[in-house]
Amino acid sequence: MDLAVYDEVYVVSDLHMGGETGFQILRDRECKRLAGFIDWLAKRRPDHKIVLVLNGDVIDTLAEKDSDYLAVDNAQAVVLRIMDDPNFSLIWKALANLAQTANRTLIFVLGNHDLEISFPVVQHTIVERLTGGNAAARGRIEFSTMGAGYTCKVNGRRVFITHGNEVDGWNYVRYEDLARVCRRINSGRPLRSGDWEPNAGAMMVKLIMNEIKRTYRWIDLLKPEVKAALGTLVAIAPAQAEKLRHILPVIGERAVGAVEVNRRLSAEGFAAPSTEQPHPITLDRLLGPNLLAGVRQTQGDKSRVDEMLLRAENNFETFKPTSDSLDQPLGTWQYIKDRLTGWITGVGEAEALRRALLDWLDRDPSFDTSDRDQTCKDVIASIGAGIDFVITGHTHLERALDLPGGLFYFNCGTWIRLLRITKEMLTDEKTFAPVYEVLKKGTMQAIDNAAFGGKPFVLDQSGAVRIKGEGSATVGELLHILDDGEEQKVIKRFSKD
Repeated sequence: MDLAVYDEVYVVSDLHMGGETGFQILRDRECKRLAGFIDWLAKRRPDHKIVLVLNGDVIDTLAEKDSDYLAVDNAQAVVLRIMDDPNFSLIWKALANLAQTANRTLIFVLGNHDLEISFPVVQHTIVERLTGGNAAARGRIEFSTMGAGYTCKVNGRRVFITHGNEVDGWNYVRYEDLARVCRRINSGRPLRSGDWEPNAGAMMVKLIMNEIKRTYRWIDLLKPEVKAALGTLVAIAPAQAEKLRHILPVIGERAVGAVEVNRRLSAEGFAAPSTEQPHPITLDRLLGPNLLAGVRQTQGDKSRVDEMLLRAENNFETFKPTSDSLDQPLGTWQYIKDRLTGWITGVGEAEALRRALLDWLDRDPSFDTSDRDQTCKDVIASIGAGIDFVITGHTHLERALDLPGGLFYFNCGTWIRLLRITKEMLTDEKTFAPVYEVLKKGTMQAIDNAAFGGKPFVLDQSGAVRIKGEGSATVGELLHILDDGEEQKVIKRFSKD
């Protein structure tokens, strides 16, 4: 196979440029650092062929105030607003400088928060902004937007780069439907009902996370995202327990997405179609055992509580979202809401949140770069034997693994804020009190200024992956980009002769 060949490949992921001021999760400091890093790449080794891959979720249209699940009629306006935002414009200026530099290539890989980048009109807008109409610069920009990822070679070794949502049932994108949307835009036809249905992850963001985030700006900075997430939301804001009823259609859509993932990965014969049912997302997994124990401890008939919980869980796998599904079935969720809210009121919001976070962090390997997480397992299971290096994003969690068979796996992490809550912070109510005070304030400024145990609450961690040749060896490195972007710290390094 005739593939593009580079001397060095750099990959960054999950920039999430988007949202109004105060709602943005990519800080000004990281914006300046990223711009500096891109400018450094533009002037580095001018005689070498270097590619920068923006590996998905480059922009975040789901964070835009007036944007729907998919911005169709106003896609160009949304993207222009993001590029012109004072906090992000420096990055786009640096990308333009890179695109207009000889021996440099810029690749956009689609994620699940920036689907509009697949639209031809948006690609044209980006190319014109970055090249100013320069034909040579236009040839240095490529788009991979149909879920196929991007592949190239470095020093004779094959590198495969993919965002990672392709194996995530929550955030699976039906690329064939996305192509149908692109055709309708190109042909000037309106979008019909059913031409585009959001996945579970997009529904979660729009229906629940964005609303709660307006009060508690930090809520989507915690990792991992799914485990006991709803319990944490409800514990910090008991009034939001009403959102429980919205979870039912989200979970139903997640199950459908998991099946679609299995079908897509097997479509070309690389894997046998799965005969397994999607792993159920139970209330225990969503709320956490501590919060569910609280529901069961409230006054009343325990068997009645368990009956209602079981009914809710049984509905997860069979319920399919419809236009009026958000109002059904209210009885189950109202009962759970009343029980859960009553328990939280009894123990206090701070203690409820502490217990919810203990559920969240139970045996949590999120920040272990050598952990073979589910994204790693599923992506590796979907590739062929000819790949030497695999690079993903999506989870926001860095990974660097030397796997059997001479395969190296990286996740380049993210550039947005990340909070790290340790078990030491959750030891008891006294140790958690200062943490709760910061979280309850809810503002980005509060978490940016907070420190616990002598360490900042927000991790200073801007990740990238580099693949390069060194003599006869091909080297893969997980990097942290420092200060103004011109310094890098090697976190893990693997070499393949």
